[in-house]
Amino acid sequence: MPAYLIANIQVTDAEAFERYRAAVPPVIAAFGGRYLVRGGAVHALEGAMDLARLVILEFPSLQAARDFYDSAAYRPLLDLRLASTRSEAVLVEGHAPPA
Repeated sequence: MPAYLIANIQVTDAEAFERYRAAVPPVIAAFGGRYLVRGGAVHALEGAMDLARLVILEFPSLQAARDFYDSAAYRPLLDLRLASTRSEAVLVEGHAPPA
């Protein structure tokens, strides 16, 4: 069953965040992940969600998403992202339609 890493990111250091953006795609791919949403315009429809830069990554499973986030390969990039942004992130299990 697929799983998603969803992050809301407010960039506070554009130069450092650009280094993160350049380095992270191959690490995501190494864990079977892919971008579904990478920034772009956000249009609120209901409520007052405080969304800045929304990122949604899809992984083949919740375990693959967790393995990515906890990996030694991602750790220095995570540190860079945390130092260059204010962000919230969650892992969410996806939906597998009945066969």
